[in-house]
Amino acid sequence: MISGFGDAGVPNELIDALVEGGATDLTVICNNAGAGETGIAALMKANRVRRIICSFPRQATSHHFDARYRAGEIELELVPQGNLAARIQAAGAGFGAIYTPTGFGTLLAEGKETREIEGRNYVLEYPIHADFALIKARTGDRWGNLVYSKAARNFAPIMAMAAKCTIAQVSETVSLGSLDPELVITPGIFVQKIVECAGPSSAVRKEETCSA
Repeated sequence: MISGFGDAGVPNELIDALVEGGATDLTVICNNAGAGETGIAALMKANRVRRIICSFPRQATSHHFDARYRAGEIELELVPQGNLAARIQAAGAGFGAIYTPTGFGTLLAEGKETREIEGRNYVLEYPIHADFALIKARTGDRWGNLVYSKAARNFAPIMAMAAKCTIAQVSETVSLGSLDPELVITPGIFVQKIVECAGPSSAVRKEETCSA
């Protein structure tokens, strides 16, 4: 799982490290399939993605995804944005499955179980789990408690809950007790690694293994 909505909240430095590390044959779960040359687009360019589950795969500059998809080199599972969030939330909450009205009567519901509940038709959808979540936050402490910057929060909190191992890229790490508990969105119990990056052009400066 990789957080982000457009360019907001994308852990670009973690993605660069993933490319450099040689990981391949990946299933990527995200909102969109990348644009330009950075972020998820860099994974596409390096041909590291076998399958992508997302809600918004194409835009004007999504040329790397477009080329791989047209060449039959990548499998796409298209999921409506609300369903994507709900299925990730279901994984984090430990639900076995959920019923949603979105997609009923369309191609997205073909082959899926449907059910009428109180006069409304629903489609059965299953949770989306991940081995790893790569997310971005503004500030974190060494226990993994995270604070986000406005809309950059997007999918990160629910992805952290739905993955076996969450790695959070942060702009700043602070000492324990420095974060206002009322501002903490992701508790450290859901985060296993913190990587501090000063900015988009900087190298990774510090890595912490969370002790929560």
